[in-house]
Amino acid sequence: MRLPSRSESARLTASGMRMSVAVILGFGIATRNLSVLINAVVALAVTYLPALLERDWDVRLSPGLTFVVTLAVLLHALGIVGLYEEVWWYDHLTHTLSAGLVAAVAYAATRALDLHSEEVSFPPRFLTAFLLLFTLALGVFWEVLEFAARHGAEILGVEAVLVQYGLEDTILDLVFDTVGAVLVALFGTGRLAGLVETVRERLAESVGHE
Repeated sequence: MRLPSRSESARLTASGMRMSVAVILGFGIATRNLSVLINAVVALAVTYLPALLERDWDVRLSPGLTFVVTLAVLLHALGIVGLYEEVWWYDHLTHTLSAGLVAAVAYAATRALDLHSEEVSFPPRFLTAFLLLFTLALGVFWEVLEFAARHGAEILGVEAVLVQYGLEDTILDLVFDTVGAVLVALFGTGRLAGLVETVRERLAESVGHE
């Protein structure tokens, strides 16, 4: 009996995690929990993003990267069910992972543009600084969304879709956002070479069609 390859194992695991998100969605529907329901719907939609990118843009994510994307949204969905409140380090884990994905996407896009165009040049130090600043900027935007969601829910008298636990929690979230970006800058850029090349090819094709 042939054992599945690492790529096949990653795909199978991602499919299993997608089913887990669907179960969480069913739980949200059954319990009429708006927060769980909305977050699970968004998480489930994100799990199909790699397939949509491949179909519509011919951008193929590696099985490993697809696995990480699916894992990130599954962990967030599980957090909304209760782990964010019950496990003190859980929020730090999800922020580190999500920030790492943001940094990976930012690196792939920027590096592909650098390779595609002779009119721009991004030195390694600039790329590192850009990853950190871009990831932090989106992190701040997310914290603002959480703040607005909490106060909007209080005004409307409904359960908040996103929860923000105060200033200390916001600062810690941004710290772990930075950790995620730093990890990608130090150890992840080499693993993104395939994605960078794919994005560069799509840029070249789009320019050629103009």
